[in-house]
Amino acid sequence: MADEAKAKGNAAFSAGNFDDAVAHFTDAIGLAPTNHVLYSNRSAAYASLNKFSEALSDAEKTVELKPDWGKGYSRLGAAHMGLRSYDDAVSSYKRGLEIDPNNDALKSGLADAEAASSRSSRTRGGGPGSNPFGEAFGPEMWVRLSSDAGTRELLQQPDFVKMMQDIQKSPNNLNLYLKDPRVMQALGVLLNLKFQARGAEDDDAETASQSTSGGGGGGSPERKRAAESEAVKEEKSSETEGETEPEPMEVMDEEKEKRERKALAQKEKETGNAAYKKKDFDTAIDHYSKAIELDDEDISFLTNRAAVYLEMGKLEDCIKDCDKAVERGRELRSDYKMVARALTRKGTALSKMAKSSKDYEPAIEAFQKALTEHRNPDTLKKLNDAEKAKKELEQQEYFDPQIADEERDKGNQYFKEQKYPEAIKHYTEAIKRNPKDFKAYSNRAACYTKLGAMPEGLKDAEKCIDLDPTFTKGYIRKGAVQFFMKEYEKALETYQEGLKHDPRNQELLDGVRRCVEQINKASRGDLTPDELKERQAKGMHDPEIQNILKDPVMQQVLSDFQEDPSAAQAHMKNPLVMNKIQKLISAGIVQVK
Repeated sequence: MADEAKAKGNAAFSAGNFDDAVAHFTDAIGLAPTNHVLYSNRSAAYASLNKFSEALSDAEKTVELKPDWGKGYSRLGAAHMGLRSYDDAVSSYKRGLEIDPNNDALKSGLADAEAASSRSSRTRGGGPGSNPFGEAFGPEMWVRLSSDAGTRELLQQPDFVKMMQDIQKSPNNLNLYLKDPRVMQALGVLLNLKFQARGAEDDDAETASQSTSGGGGGGSPERKRAAESEAVKEEKSSETEGETEPEPMEVMDEEKEKRERKALAQKEKETGNAAYKKKDFDTAIDHYSKAIELDDEDISFLTNRAAVYLEMGKLEDCIKDCDKAVERGRELRSDYKMVARALTRKGTALSKMAKSSKDYEPAIEAFQKALTEHRNPDTLKKLNDAEKAKKELEQQEYFDPQIADEERDKGNQYFKEQKYPEAIKHYTEAIKRNPKDFKAYSNRAACYTKLGAMPEGLKDAEKCIDLDPTFTKGYIRKGAVQFFMKEYEKALETYQEGLKHDPRNQELLDGVRRCVEQINKASRGDLTPDELKERQAKGMHDPEIQNILKDPVMQQVLSDFQEDPSAAQAHMKNPLVMNKIQKLISAGIVQVK
């Protein structure tokens, strides 16, 4: 149930429904209060809601439960960043890196925290670079923008992200982008204000109209400032009266050229997609390459080209493109799903290249990193397949029947000396060397039985029978375990099954006799009070007994045995009913008087 609630929380988080995510993670914590991952996930959800105090509390709980987990310190640092406790954030990230020195998220977080701390110090001291809006563009800027429904969509636009990165590096660059309504919208979210500024095109059109008609003051600094937000007016009030800041023509030309190149890049991508669907891979590669040359801020061009290389079997080229996409994506703060896609394709290429169990390790690592970016079911399946393939190769590489026989012989010697733990060690090695060695499973089952480890012994006995259903020792081992567990009906069935393969086997016949004695003992009512109590307690936990008791037909039968003897006599003629009654008697649930 906790896993189900966690899964719902992850889905809500991925969809941007952070309130729902918090609710689901809270439900999961109620069911599994010591699961550190749940507190970590809820901390991330709270941070996305700008509830940084709650995020901090959950992050601290995460670290308390799992102090050796780097991600917990990443959550702790993010919460401190949201609360603008930059020095505490720096300390948190450093603590995490002491535990996990190669964690990219911690490294990136530490860099952001140190930059924010330094910027905060300069702002408080009024030093160079101070800006009244500087704090709004700190590292927590991305969290706030992704938490707002309006600006979250803007983060999918590379040119907008580029502008915000430029402003974050130097808040004074804000003046260069004030005519972009998206920047004004973002500024409103960051400052918790509502702006009503007109777009750049309206201002230019109005100014041009007034200049043509001879209207006074159309191009004055006062007219220009009137179109800006209240917050910008406040910043520009300190400028010299009459001074203007016309947009440089070169900058406008660069922006126009950039937009044109992006549009051309998208057309190349679409042409490449069409060629890919037709399996014209060489043509697809050409168009994706042109798109990359035109626009290096959209990593989908790289991931698409990587997909083509994957289809062509050019696995090394695929991996190179994936690595570039991941690196560039992190620089641009691209959509985490795109970064995850690149990592998944890298893992797929590495899996195809794997020839030994060790070769699967980098592929598994790539899939795991992809899942930390975005939990995609397809990626999870690829991870499971890679882990399974790795395990199978390990078994193949370790397979050696001759050594398996030697290890089993060593185990037999220790068994004779009643050194059962040592015997188990050698039987286990024999099984690793030859997973189909049914005798090793049988012998290890005998050791577990001697040590009282009944569940382990039962599992090995069943594996032995599964590998060779004609090997009677397997039935002897299984029946012995069930007998010691006082499951006499089940033990009797096991011994009888073994007799089908070896009707004269004395050990199986003795087992049948012992089981019948115990079953008849219960039927005669010869059990002591303690034996009866123990057998009833065990029976009530047996799924088969529970199913019999829940069966409406059997409920009526049991009622008739107490209240209607004539009806009970009729039930006795039904062999299926009598078999179930016998099981209840053996379990001590029904007593014969």
